[in-house]
Amino acid sequence: MVIRLYGPTSMPNETDPRRRSLRLQGYDYSQAGAYFITVCTHLRVALFGEVVENDVRLNQAGMIVTESWGNLIAHYRDIDLDAFVVMPNHVHGIIVLADGAGTRRGIPEIVRGFKTFSARSVNELRQTRGGLWQRGYYEHVIRNETTLNRIRGYIANNPARWADDPDNISRAGSIAPGRV
Repeated sequence: MVIRLYGPTSMPNETDPRRRSLRLQGYDYSQAGAYFITVCTHLRVALFGEVVENDVRLNQAGMIVTESWGNLIAHYRDIDLDAFVVMPNHVHGIIVLADGAGTRRGIPEIVRGFKTFSARSVNELRQTRGGLWQRGYYEHVIRNETTLNRIRGYIANNPARWADDPDNISRAGSIAPGRV
């Protein structure tokens, strides 16, 4: 698969004092390219399993989240899914928007769909209602093959770093400043 990588050099929009946007100002998130996505559970509660000896052991909710991610290609045309991992309280993945898509939906809509599809099923399993996911998500425009490969490695090695992960609220100490 050939991945065409694009990206502007503009800085994030930081004009809203209440909520800092990590989005690139003026960037079209429906343009072809690769995007690194991180979505955390509400309050970073570990709902999807546990890490044992550097290996993620998913529970049923974690398997639902994995399936929901994989099903995105059935809901959104002209996307490919690259590296992906479900951690106990967050997911990391790479979404590739293909070149030449007719009417294309952007990254925000795809992530919103993932959050909706997975939350519906996990809430049904848990017999709960409400927000499974934290408001918003992190995204990064991948601009070149070197960065793509670095992020793939980051995703693949995420379980081995779980003990030191700032998203791991069960680790010694407290949540990293500004992480909630």
